Amino acid sequence: MRVRRRILGKSEMPRLSVFRSNKYIYGQIIDDEKGITLLEFSSQKLKSVKGKSAQAGITKVKEAFEVGKEIAKKALEKKIQFVVFDRNGYRYHGRVKSLADGAREGGLKL
Repeated sequence: MRVRRRILGKSEMPRLSVFRSNKYIYGQIIDDEKGITLLEFSSQKLKSVKGKSAQAGITKVKEAFEVGKEIAKKALEKKIQFVVFDRNGYRYHGRVKSLADGAREGGLKL
């Protein structure tokens, strides 16, 4: 709550929120003024789209990077270029950092 108190997504600059479970990582872009989720993507969907990544030897960090790139691609299609990054209380390290780096490489400005 200490992090979320300071971060607020607006229509011109929505919030990129990250949720991390033991198995998957999720990212969603939220407009807090309207109270709607504009788009979302997860590593669970990535596996169904690109095949079983666990068999290919892809780590969770690399999966998170790919999720970030997919979120950026979808956001740019919806004309969203700037977002506020909400790490959701997780440390900016490992999978969370990798998702942010993937989003940056995909063209989003955090």
